Formats: sequence, structure tokens, C-alpha cells
Amino acid sequence: MTFANVGTLGTVPGKRDELVAHLTRRSDQLTEIGCLAYEVGINDEEPNTVFVVELWESDAAHQASLAVPAVQESIAAARPLLSDDFGGFSFDVAGSPLRD
Repeated sequence: MTFANVGTLGTVPGKRDELVAHLTRRSDQLTEIGCLAYEVGINDEEPNTVFVVELWESDAAHQASLAVPAVQESIAAARPLLSDDFGGFSFDVAGSPLRD
């Protein structure tokens, strides 16, 4: 079942655009490990927040991705840009009017 992970990442003031650039670098490996979509967004009303929507083949694929060395390296590189303000939620996708 498709798994969705939706979150907010608080950034150190002034580092939002740097985090967006980091998170949006091309990664074909994400597809290989089961990521169906990884969308990064901003809202100028929240200048120190980055929004992320992830769709995965399954919760297990998402969990397994966290052990992939390239993913671990990406997380480590992003840490200095992050504050401690995180939010979000996860769910199993029940369906969509856009696909069968």
C-alpha cells in the first residue's frame, strides 16, 4: 500500500533556500529504493519552514530508505540548516481520483 509522509522542517533563520536547494538535488536513487514522489515547498508567510510531501511504495520502503548510506549522508549534510521545529504526519494512502 502506498505510504505518505508529510512534514515541515524548521530551518535556521536565513537558511530556508539553502535547505530547499539541498533537498531538491536530483537523486535517481530515491526511485530505486521505492520513493514515488518527493515534493519540496515553501510558503513566504513561513520564511523559516520547508514543507515536504513524500509518497513511498510502502512504509517499509520508507523505513528502509533511512538506512541507505546516501540518505544518511544527505540527512547529515542538512542538519546544520535545521532548527528543532519539526511537524508532520504519515498515513497509508486509501486511494486517489487521479489513478486506478
